[in-house]
Amino acid sequence: MCFDYGTKRTGIAVTDNLQMIATGLCTLHPDHIEAYLQSYFKTETVKLFVIGLPKKLDNSVNDVERYIKGFIKKLNTVFPHIPIERIDERFTSSMAQQSMLQGGLKKNDRQNKALVDQISATIMLQNYLSQPHINLNSIK
Repeated sequence: MCFDYGTKRTGIAVTDNLQMIATGLCTLHPDHIEAYLQSYFKTETVKLFVIGLPKKLDNSVNDVERYIKGFIKKLNTVFPHIPIERIDERFTSSMAQQSMLQGGLKKNDRQNKALVDQISATIMLQNYLSQPHINLNSIK
């Protein structure tokens, strides 16, 4: 499961059991994530959380990182059995916008920030899954 964390909205994506394809799940206000996950885990298994690392072009981290660290701390407290990995999220919003444009979405739909966040999380998760060293089956 991947999070494109933001202080107003967080896009969430998941992968299939074979860990081949990332799919957008939803976009939530950060205050609603814990309750959503508690409900989600009643029917689904998650082996790993992937969270975006908001880097600037000069490789320094963006100001939102302090909020993400608080989010990570909360996830570690509430779901201590699920490991967390980070992935560079640079350019994912612009990539999401571009994929929406290429997909033929109308201008109003492309301005839907919740959809952009969900697609960004999907792009991050797909990038994570594409890394050669990833083997989620080895995570207990």
